[in-house]
Amino acid sequence: MSKRLASFHGPSTPTSSPVSQPRHPGIPASPSRTSETTIHRKARTLLQELRSLSHAWDDLVLVDGLKAARTLVDTRTELDNALALLAPGSLPRSPIVGPKLAVMEKCIVQLDTVLTKLQKNLRRMGTVVDNLEALYHEAQKTKGPKWCKEEPLWLSWSLEKFVLSMGGITTPYHRSLVLLEDLVNQLRSHSLSFETSRIIINQWAEQPYLEENGWDAQWEDLCAVEVEKWDTR
Repeated sequence: MSKRLASFHGPSTPTSSPVSQPRHPGIPASPSRTSETTIHRKARTLLQELRSLSHAWDDLVLVDGLKAARTLVDTRTELDNALALLAPGSLPRSPIVGPKLAVMEKCIVQLDTVLTKLQKNLRRMGTVVDNLEALYHEAQKTKGPKWCKEEPLWLSWSLEKFVLSMGGITTPYHRSLVLLEDLVNQLRSHSLSFETSRIIINQWAEQPYLEENGWDAQWEDLCAVEVEKWDTR
């Protein structure tokens, strides 16, 4: 058994000749892959910015927003349960309502802050898409329409295909924002039932409009294949 284990770990001392490494057949490089220009670098930077904005969106919704929404619902439930234990017409021995209301109002303010940041994030996404289109027009002047339409930027997608495909990327995020704004408005009511609150929390966490059409679902794997040096900063 010890010999078998040793064979998995290789020799204990260096050998005199180097161990040969397996060679993997490479993908034939297109002219663009071997001669990257400013257009390539700008396009990659803009696509990476869209990815960063989408990840910032998820952090706002699934970390900051979800925490505030859950705290709001939990605090409201705790208050309802505490008041339900009081005998009819009696008062609590210690302050209950005031501190709980303060926590709930703080959560609502936090949710409003999340919505404001998401609106700003969405506007920045739109700006990046506009800049990508501006880059396309710049490339038409310097490289020509045929290059923009037919020449692969890195692997197979042309600049025109990237620009046309990214044109609608803000649509699912806009729909998601409208949904989140509606959910926050519902959560403002202190008379909201626990069951309705639970449904709202689930909707918030699911982000239904982004499940199939958000960045990670639609574009991350594609860019990892199509964009040279995708994971570089």
